[in-house]
Amino acid sequence: MQIRNAEVFASLHRAGAPLLLANAWDVASAVAIESAGAKAIATTSAGVAWSLGVPDAAGLGARKAAEVIARITAAVSVPVSADIEAGYGDSPDAVAATALAAVQAGAVGVNLEDRRERALLFETAQQADRLAAARAAARDVPVWINARTDVFLSGSYPSTAAAVEAVLERAAAYHAAGANSLFIPGLADLEAIAKIVAGPLPVAVMAWPGAPTVAQLTAVGVARISLGSAIAEAAYGLAARAAAELFSSGTYDTSANGFGYKAMNDALSRQKTPRRQAGE
Repeated sequence: MQIRNAEVFASLHRAGAPLLLANAWDVASAVAIESAGAKAIATTSAGVAWSLGVPDAAGLGARKAAEVIARITAAVSVPVSADIEAGYGDSPDAVAATALAAVQAGAVGVNLEDRRERALLFETAQQADRLAAARAAARDVPVWINARTDVFLSGSYPSTAAAVEAVLERAAAYHAAGANSLFIPGLADLEAIAKIVAGPLPVAVMAWPGAPTVAQLTAVGVARISLGSAIAEAAYGLAARAAAELFSSGTYDTSANGFGYKAMNDALSRQKTPRRQAGE
């Protein structure tokens, strides 16, 4: 089952018909997203961390991340890709252990970022070694490795052109190391995206309110579009607004149009699949 899901997940990455991912952070959010017609589920590390009471990028750790992944993969029928941040350790061995834990929890894809502490980036060769370790660790399942580069989020480059050049250099190294796609959060410039699409890897981008539309991103050849932590942020924003309305005006209108008590109960009560194991 896991290998079949991995093959399906890989097939969904197509320039001209990009994979659309509304990121989940727990079982209920994953089930709700699947019910909306998702072809795959991706986790958001920020949302997972917040749901467990810790800040994003504060050392969630491979074990806790894998526990969430296992619960999600057991609850949905579509492929699941896991955000494993920077691998919860600098060394290739640490990355390999984290990637293996995600795969053993049922994931068929992983996001691995090249940002370390204080917004610094791993050197290109060092990150390539880390990606190669993840690829080797996941050898029993054809896992899709979405190599995230934070070149545009780092603010380290004097111009968009310089940042694009740096991204293309990393793309070549990451491709050689076994990455399947290149994820570039923070980039919304369609001309720059088109230049990177011409590089060696399919391109994944993150969208947010005001970013180019799916149609615009599709037109320049993007193969994957995700929402990152946006849905989790919106959900927690709704909680804060509904509470503020209750405490101020004493009304309850903000909480209208929810997923619905019965709908969620019914979704969570359906027959669950066993947790997938690597190689199944």
